[in-house]
Amino acid sequence: MRNEAEYVWPTSDFTRIPFGIYHDADVYEQEMHKVFRGPTWSYLCFDVEIPNPGDFKCVNIGDTPVVVNRDKDGSFHAFINRCAHRGSIVRREEFGNAKDHTCVYHQWCYSLKGDLLGVPFQRGVKGKGGMPKDFDVANHGLQTLRVENFNGVIFASFSDDAPPLEDFLDEPICKHLKRLTHKKVKVLGYQRQYIHGNWKLYTDNTRDPNHGGLLHPFQVTFGIARLTHGGGAVLDKRGCHNISMVEGDSDSEEDASKAYEDSGSGAYMTDYSLHDTSMLATQKEFGDEITLSIMSIFPNVVFQQIGNCLATRQIRCKGVDAFELYWTYYGYEDDDAEMTAHRLRQANMAGPGGLISMEDGEAVEIVHRAIKREHDKHSVAEYGGRGEIKTQDTLITEVPMRGFWAYYCQLMGIDANGAAA
Repeated sequence: MRNEAEYVWPTSDFTRIPFGIYHDADVYEQEMHKVFRGPTWSYLCFDVEIPNPGDFKCVNIGDTPVVVNRDKDGSFHAFINRCAHRGSIVRREEFGNAKDHTCVYHQWCYSLKGDLLGVPFQRGVKGKGGMPKDFDVANHGLQTLRVENFNGVIFASFSDDAPPLEDFLDEPICKHLKRLTHKKVKVLGYQRQYIHGNWKLYTDNTRDPNHGGLLHPFQVTFGIARLTHGGGAVLDKRGCHNISMVEGDSDSEEDASKAYEDSGSGAYMTDYSLHDTSMLATQKEFGDEITLSIMSIFPNVVFQQIGNCLATRQIRCKGVDAFELYWTYYGYEDDDAEMTAHRLRQANMAGPGGLISMEDGEAVEIVHRAIKREHDKHSVAEYGGRGEIKTQDTLITEVPMRGFWAYYCQLMGIDANGAAA
């Protein structure tokens, strides 16, 4: 395998991304340390998923298993799900409630903060065996992470060098995250999707609003998101996070049909219709004109609003060639039964088999397969123009994708052949 520094970045504005960076196992190993365990914050869950003292959830940051739980005083703690004794997984359930965490292998017991409470037969039996006399449980707790709760959304960081969470997110992301969590969240369900491709191909996808009006004919045909709609992509100050937004009532059927016909795209299929159009209805609930938003927060989560279907998509790495998307669908605690049913009906559009998003997983896989032997070739990311990486007032852009790569290279220590950091 090659070092990531050996890959050629031909342009200074990240409009060319080397294909080898997606397939190199050595690069992947460095990502796990420099990106996921670096000075970043990763999404874990909503606080309402662990509402009671002792509640816990098992998640992943990159490919590291992590437990997040609520302590008796209501505070949150997260730690690596790895016993300090012999490295076994401690918690094997996805959810649960416990007074402590005990490893099944040798039954080392840890507190809800991750401190080691006790070791069976620490003094041996009848003066024989056991641990050395100077063994101190205080020195053998689980590896803990920094945890912050932002408006009911829990994030964690491995690094003491990570800035405060709100500084890391920056103002546009904080504002939009507050918009999506303006009331107490109610979780409606989960789905999981295993994708055979590199995790960065998915971050490219979610930072590329241009593909949404081409790859997804369902949403183009039925007016959910078209490239003729008003909208754009808002970036944070580093460009690593973005919010792609669509104003769904901003075009006409006639204008959209003509624009797609003139462009040569077959995504707008005027001869299709729905017997039941109730899925398409959007009840405005945020006091603005945004009917679809895809917020990508570096490095591991997407917050979606597709009409009234709200969800998070957490990236869980499974190696250089695979990752899992963990979908959490939610509404609000004060939703009535009709609104909950509507959100769940619209959830059929977004998920592993969604009428819209099923194409995303396939797109990742077909790219991943096609570039496997093309380490010296590059993708072309010039929609939206070259040069400065900044907020976009159009959906026909890949500039947010380039923002991801600029920050990624900074974290990885890659001097992209003179590219701006």
